[in-house]
Amino acid sequence: MGALQDQVALVTGSSRGIGAAIARLFAHEGARVVLHGRDELAMSAVQADIERTGGRATSLRADITKFAEIEAMRGEIEKRLGPVDVLVANAGGSFSRPGPLEDTTEESWRTSVDGNLTATFLTLKSFLPGMKARRVGNIVTMSSAAARRPHAASPIPYAAAKAAIQMLTQDVALQAGPFNVRVNCVAPETILTEGNIQRIPDPQKAALVELHPIRRLGTPDDVARAALFLASEASGWITGVVLDVAGGAVMT
Repeated sequence: MGALQDQVALVTGSSRGIGAAIARLFAHEGARVVLHGRDELAMSAVQADIERTGGRATSLRADITKFAEIEAMRGEIEKRLGPVDVLVANAGGSFSRPGPLEDTTEESWRTSVDGNLTATFLTLKSFLPGMKARRVGNIVTMSSAAARRPHAASPIPYAAAKAAIQMLTQDVALQAGPFNVRVNCVAPETILTEGNIQRIPDPQKAALVELHPIRRLGTPDDVARAALFLASEASGWITGVVLDVAGGAVMT
């Protein structure tokens, strides 16, 4: 029996990259996975991968910067599968380039904050009340090593939004703990997603490796295993933590 056997698990932003890896691993561990994204073709490919190996998955679209769309998605999940047991609020990304604060546009700031912090807030706002009412549930949010220590090359809106997700996670963990709902956060460092493999030049990859005591860059599966630990009973007495998946590059 898998670590998440028969649990309903929603992974936002799971059409590719880290989210897709989490969805695949959760399905392997017996969860009934709900994929989320806006790229239907990419989601279909992930769903096919899961089903090909005997897993169970369904796919839904929603703009998670809009509460009404999240609520509609929650209603559809509950109609098809029942209430969500495990929520991974993974959707997000960096929508601004690194650079001086004064060169950061208002548009890139708002896009980064909305796409990361607001999306996480609204997703938790939709699913948390039901978990508290049922006195069962598990939430994993997604931060970044960019939020764990300052760096002159960080895209400031992204780093600030991800840092805020960490405090949001811990505040909600305090509120939800008495209702038997755990809330934790994962903070990955440089991860070799499909996009990063193409975007980061090989010499830069080699230089980045040298910044990690464990001399390699992370993979989506590294993050997925951390998310599984936090989502499963293996971490049953852990809540409010920020788990660095960083090869030793972040030590707090």
